[in-house]
Amino acid sequence: MSDNSLSDKFFPLPLEPQGLYDPKFEKDACGVGFIANMHGKKSHGIVSDALKILFNLQHRGACGCDPDTGDGAGILMQVPHKFLVDVAGKIGIKLPEAGSYGVAFAFLSKDSKEQSHAEKAFEKFANEEGLKILGWREVPVNSDAIGWLARSQEPALKQAFVVAKDSGKSSQDLETSLYVCRRKTENWASSSAIDRKKPSVYFASCSSKTLIYKGMLKADQLLTYFQDLSNPLMESALAIVHSRYSTNTFPQWALAQPFRFLAHNGEINTLQGNAHWLKARSAMMQNERFGKNMEHIVPLPSEGLFGFNRLKRNGKVQPVRGACDARSSVRKYASPSPPTDHDVPNMQP
Repeated sequence: MSDNSLSDKFFPLPLEPQGLYDPKFEKDACGVGFIANMHGKKSHGIVSDALKILFNLQHRGACGCDPDTGDGAGILMQVPHKFLVDVAGKIGIKLPEAGSYGVAFAFLSKDSKEQSHAEKAFEKFANEEGLKILGWREVPVNSDAIGWLARSQEPALKQAFVVAKDSGKSSQDLETSLYVCRRKTENWASSSAIDRKKPSVYFASCSSKTLIYKGMLKADQLLTYFQDLSNPLMESALAIVHSRYSTNTFPQWALAQPFRFLAHNGEINTLQGNAHWLKARSAMMQNERFGKNMEHIVPLPSEGLFGFNRLKRNGKVQPVRGACDARSSVRKYASPSPPTDHDVPNMQP
């Protein structure tokens, strides 16, 4: 298989048509579940129950020529502070109080030189954003629990613990800095990959609020593969799980869901039109919170990325990171049509 094929990549690079394959025709139909404690109380029971939901979504997932390799499965949860304090302490890393640090879950190359290169790039960009890396942790996995095809593309999995140099930095500012740091690293990785024909880093999550475990797995493999998930200190008050069924897509580690703030079970309509609107208006985007860092965020990638991946990489800049209200963002940059609350007297704008 050529060096430019999808099967040897865990990072979703912009894709070009190859033979009869064209990324604009990508579609999927998956299984998704959500569970939460109504009082916001964190427990391992929420994580355990979420994994039971995922197990019962096996019929919504898929596998290919290797029956032990799934299209993808994963879980999104709140940052499990008690668990991370315990495991970080065992490798000599002392974490501060909950909410005052971020966790970057990185998919890295297994080549030691490329891995080190990517880690140093992330640390460099973190420093530029007023952040400090406390250290890296290798995530323990059971590679024997997955199929040969998943193992052939399996990345090195590491978590980086990140704090602000300024202890007075607000939670929102920390999230913004983590986001900009991730985007800088992604842009660096994409430009580097063009030259080397292979990727160096992908972030499943990079936040002080949420943590994601996912991979090119079947629904019943997630718990066995990620040994962290069985630890009773792994607690959360909510969880989103996802079992991927890609109807005509090439499975990749990075395309497993949940994505950084959502999971979905279908393709997005009017995708190409919206992508063109977004690209045409990228130069007009500006925001007080991001300031000069907007140059590292736009233009947002739109060429070659299929629907769910465009949403994953682009769709959370405004609504999630506190940049601006989601509706005003869509109205200003994407859609010429009237808003949904147009001429509806009982709906607040």
